[in-house]
Amino acid sequence: MAKKLPGLMLGKRPAKQDRRTLKLETIIKNLPTIPDCFDFDADSQFKIPLPMFANDAWGDCVIAGRAHQTLRFETIDQQALISISDQDVLQEYWHEQGGGRCWNKRPDNGLVVLDSLKSWRSGWKAGGHNYSIYAYGKINPYNHDMAKAAIYLLSGVGAGLLLPLAAQNQEVWEATEGDSGRTGSWGGHYVYIVGYTAIGPVCITWGQRKQMTWAFLDKYCDELWGIVDDKNYWPLSSYIDIVRLNDYLNSVSQGVCHD
Repeated sequence: MAKKLPGLMLGKRPAKQDRRTLKLETIIKNLPTIPDCFDFDADSQFKIPLPMFANDAWGDCVIAGRAHQTLRFETIDQQALISISDQDVLQEYWHEQGGGRCWNKRPDNGLVVLDSLKSWRSGWKAGGHNYSIYAYGKINPYNHDMAKAAIYLLSGVGAGLLLPLAAQNQEVWEATEGDSGRTGSWGGHYVYIVGYTAIGPVCITWGQRKQMTWAFLDKYCDELWGIVDDKNYWPLSSYIDIVRLNDYLNSVSQGVCHD
């Protein structure tokens, strides 16, 4: 059962480890100059909304984060602001828990991020359309330069957080000590990081933007994911090594492990 606080639901289950998981740094090459600050929404021609996506009543944070990122991906892919409803998010959330895409089976036990990313590669339905990603890779949360590069180049990243109780009342999420600052004392949560400042990453969660410090990310982030939406967006001379990425995906599909 997802952890409950009125209006603020959590639903990230413990991180799963898989030796085959791609490390994002292995496919990034020829990095451009990364700006000191970046905000996808500020640079977008669209006024992108910040829906709650039912995360005030359900522990669907993993799919809510996906939905926020999908909105932004499609402003690039389609040059349009698509529609994603609470129902789209909830139906995918229930489906990935084995409930099926129907309203009479509605489990609320949260999701494992890695499993959900694998499902996203196969696609999910929103607004009557199917949206999928090409690949995903793990990022070391302590490597702030790589985190900033991924946020800048990949239109944001996904972050799994083991939130402390102190985060319930902080205007800016900061690392703290004591019982209220204990890692995971509140629970597991997933957010979409849309940008960063000198202070730290800026995420979207519970229908709003939330600033966190780099120290907060260091202490409470147990998984950070870069997502490649469409391989065709990246020419062979780009910052993403598509040839190497394709080789990796082919080897994994054939059962070859990567350390």
